[in-house]
Amino acid sequence: MVSVVENGGYYNSNGGRKRSPSGEETRDTKLATISEVDSDQPEPYDEDLLLYDHEPKRFTSTELGKKMNESSKRGRPRGKKNAITQEIVVDLRDLLTQCAQAITNNNPISVCDILKKIQPHCTPYGDSTQRLAHYFVKAIEARLAGNGAEVYRASNLKKISAAQILRAYHAYLMACPFHRMSNILANGSIEKLSRGKEKLHIIDFGILYGFQWPCFIKNLSIRPGGPPELHITGIDLPQPGFRPAERVNETGNRLAKYCKRFNVKFTYNGIAKKWDEITIDDLRIDRNELTVVNSINRLRNILDETVVESSPRDTVLKLIREINPDMFVLGIQNGTHNAPFLLNRFREALFHFSTLFDMFDNTADRQSNDRFLYEQEVFGREVMNVVACEGTTRVERPETYKQWQSRNVRAGFRQVPMFRDKVEEVRSKVKNNYHKDFLVDEDGKWMLQGWKGRVLYASSLWKPA
Repeated sequence: MVSVVENGGYYNSNGGRKRSPSGEETRDTKLATISEVDSDQPEPYDEDLLLYDHEPKRFTSTELGKKMNESSKRGRPRGKKNAITQEIVVDLRDLLTQCAQAITNNNPISVCDILKKIQPHCTPYGDSTQRLAHYFVKAIEARLAGNGAEVYRASNLKKISAAQILRAYHAYLMACPFHRMSNILANGSIEKLSRGKEKLHIIDFGILYGFQWPCFIKNLSIRPGGPPELHITGIDLPQPGFRPAERVNETGNRLAKYCKRFNVKFTYNGIAKKWDEITIDDLRIDRNELTVVNSINRLRNILDETVVESSPRDTVLKLIREINPDMFVLGIQNGTHNAPFLLNRFREALFHFSTLFDMFDNTADRQSNDRFLYEQEVFGREVMNVVACEGTTRVERPETYKQWQSRNVRAGFRQVPMFRDKVEEVRSKVKNNYHKDFLVDEDGKWMLQGWKGRVLYASSLWKPA
């Protein structure tokens, strides 16, 4: 049995008309806009996401150097016959910082002069610094034009299919362990906690396309004694436009097909609204179910007390405390680019995204279209939001894991130890299958991940105090 809850009604994975809990027949108005919604067969890249034993190929330094040389012509600055020098690489970052300083000083002439020096070296197909400069320049131009919020909103309205996003996400998984290892730790912890339980309810704050769950569903299906009944509540922010719940409901359809394929009894409840406006009744808690709250790298998108006096971020944590979950799995992006003043925020963001672009440049082919799409749709959109948006339209507001530690304790949670075998599994996979400059470390009861000594992501487990 596979059923999905949408806007208060239940429907089966075959689609068509459905009946609400009261028995009234309603019309399924959700429009299928991506091909896999109409097919019971997952796409080839879905299969890749299901198989976590599909390890990335680890290039030797010689192989990677050869690949970079083959693709370097596309990223060469116009009018230059030689490869970009280290001095110019450093200058680009310095010039970008000077540009932010000129904006802060309200000196548009100086900004334009500096942009003229940067633009010949900007390209989304070049080396890491040229790509970084490309997206920062676009954000600076949007800020100067005063339409940063509109540009960011338009990027949300672009029609990119889940299949395209999936291919880009898969390229990222193969090049970088951050999301994959966060999922391994989260999913493994939930699996261990749910052993012997007949019903499992996962409340996922920030489910997006649901890429975290296919492998989890597969692993549940082979559990000794059979899988539990799986109930997922997928929560996301409403999408702009006339169908705010479209993506979160399509995610439910996709997960329903995985559950059907692996014979896991499944119910889904899709919620698309502001997270601080969600009530406990929206979540349909059943105290006979093991309840787990999961949020991986998305709570940074909720506003904090610097924007709204009664912090929506703390309101969401209070809601999670009210749920009284058996476990709260928290993954965060460790960042300091959330300052209210542009210059400080810009400098920290430049440091943060320099690290991410450098990581991708050392682990993925520059000519990869999937890499380009991921950088554009993830890194590029984040840069646009951080630099060109202010107030309630700036939703990229990361905090450090130590700040989240304080927030969670204030909200009434206590941190619990991680499962050692899961942490060691992550260490082993990163060491054996990824670039040597990736790091996995621990601080207290946090698992930290980073690149070249900079901590970029952190994961932890919590229970109500």
